[in-house]
Amino acid sequence: MKLRQLAVAALVALPVAAWAETPNITPGSWEFVSTTTVSGDMPIPDQTNTEQQCITQEDLDDADLGFIEEEEGCELLNQDTSADGLSYSMVCRADGGEANIDGDMQFMGERIEGSVDIMTQSPMGELNMQTQIDGQRLGDC
Repeated sequence: MKLRQLAVAALVALPVAAWAETPNITPGSWEFVSTTTVSGDMPIPDQTNTEQQCITQEDLDDADLGFIEEEEGCELLNQDTSADGLSYSMVCRADGGEANIDGDMQFMGERIEGSVDIMTQSPMGELNMQTQIDGQRLGDC
């Protein structure tokens, strides 16, 4: 199970640096649906997660918007942010394993689309997680 824990930690890891300009996201109540498909040496069923959150103008003006959170053992390799999205590459290491993460998000006013691909290597085998993220503004908070 340590391989799965490493992969899950990698999925929610990384700090977003200060934005050069405000992200193209309309404040309001948002619903995010993420669907994760896993392939590799360990069979893990697909998972879909839905969550809602209020995004305020203050959140958008904050330099640490929070799309990506830093976890111990992770190193940011590359990051590109703009009003229309962000892309990044990072690596996380823990318990003798390593996860390489590539993420990409597009901000389209009242929609957000993105993906996160995670390739892990550990003594327990190889695992590839592909997560598709779709966000839709529902209305005011």
